[in-house]
Amino acid sequence: MALFGTDGVRGLANGPLTADLALSLAQATAVVLGQGRIAEARRQAGKRLTAVVARDPRVSGEFLAAAVSAGLASSGVDVLDAGVLPTPAAAFLVADRDADFGVMVSASHNPAPDNGIKIFARGGSKLPDEVEARIEEAMSGPKLQPTGGAVGRIRRFADAEDRYVVHLLGSLPHRLDGLHVVLDCAHGAASGVSPETFRDAGARVTVIGADPDGMNINDGFGSTHLDVLAGEVVRVGADIGIAHDGDADRCLAVDAAGNIVDGDQIMAILALSMKQRGRLKKNTLVATVMSNLGLHRAMTEHGIHVEQTAVGDRYVLERMAAGGFSLGGEQSGHVIMSEYATTGDGLLTGLHLCAEMARTGRTLAELASAMTVYPQVLINVTDVDRTRVNDDDAVQEAVAAATASLGMSGRVLLRASGTEALVRVMVEAETADAAASVAGDLAAVVRERLALPA
Repeated sequence: MALFGTDGVRGLANGPLTADLALSLAQATAVVLGQGRIAEARRQAGKRLTAVVARDPRVSGEFLAAAVSAGLASSGVDVLDAGVLPTPAAAFLVADRDADFGVMVSASHNPAPDNGIKIFARGGSKLPDEVEARIEEAMSGPKLQPTGGAVGRIRRFADAEDRYVVHLLGSLPHRLDGLHVVLDCAHGAASGVSPETFRDAGARVTVIGADPDGMNINDGFGSTHLDVLAGEVVRVGADIGIAHDGDADRCLAVDAAGNIVDGDQIMAILALSMKQRGRLKKNTLVATVMSNLGLHRAMTEHGIHVEQTAVGDRYVLERMAAGGFSLGGEQSGHVIMSEYATTGDGLLTGLHLCAEMARTGRTLAELASAMTVYPQVLINVTDVDRTRVNDDDAVQEAVAAATASLGMSGRVLLRASGTEALVRVMVEAETADAAASVAGDLAAVVRERLALPA
């Protein structure tokens, strides 16, 4: 089984993800990413390579980040230890300090016992699949073992947070004066930096979920528990609520009445704003196949083209880079604004969403009304042969019939899991009842036709 998943290496800390694995992975990263023209030029000039290392506040991050730093330093790489910071901050700091690469220790929205390791290349970009494969292969090969003064040094990156805050504030088209914002930091990596940044931008801030103890990350707070944020927004009479996940690379929101505003709606708001201000490159938004039909319709109405990708922010990023686009993301709240970031950034997204409210004087509900959200039903059909979903004639005939019955008022999507014996059946329609009916019928066909032997 491949070590790298869709977003780095992830698993139960001290289960499959051990300190030994973290150290070996860091050493292999130094071997692979320490190659190339720029790295060689640094060595010729008598300089060591540099890496930024950061983590979220889960307790296992302490020993895993220490192991990563040890692996890098033992390979002759200087480590800038940024401490607890969001994933997008680590990516930004790699570029800001002209570091050779970066490592983020986090398991994002997963519970506290899990952890993960994400690696960023020079410039703060995520690694292509082929580079991850080379790193995994290098873990069983020879390591770099410099001696004496050639070993790396580990130093505290003292102004890491300040650099990130200045960057975020410098990106804003409008201050947030007059807005009351509730921030839910998921007891995660944004617990310190997010409230500070929103206050510096002019907002009045109420904070929840910002007391990390190493084990409470994502526990009842954050983007996977929006009911808590919605209740607090209504209770204090705030204008908007912003929810981060554990490593703050995503942003979801609630309006003043406590209604959820998801990633698709946030992308619609930002796309319209950026187009109006001449910042939406090629009048294009990049979204995944899971984005709501309402997003596509809203963008079409305003002359904005939507490019579709497979599910996963890495595929959105790849399409954005290939096409030179400035905005993309996922329904889950991973929103990428490539003018300012190389990855999804929940703080950046939330700040720009609030800035559009302040700039226009409109409420979040009014801005979100630019897009009609079609009811979406998702059924996971388990214990089926996922490899046959696109080849079974009866399944494809059922999909074609369902698509024809919905016409322009709905959408059907079948997706095979990449790892499990599972097919996801997603249907959108004008009413929830219609979506549920069509999804149920399709799921029954998939279950009947693709069922694995008992």
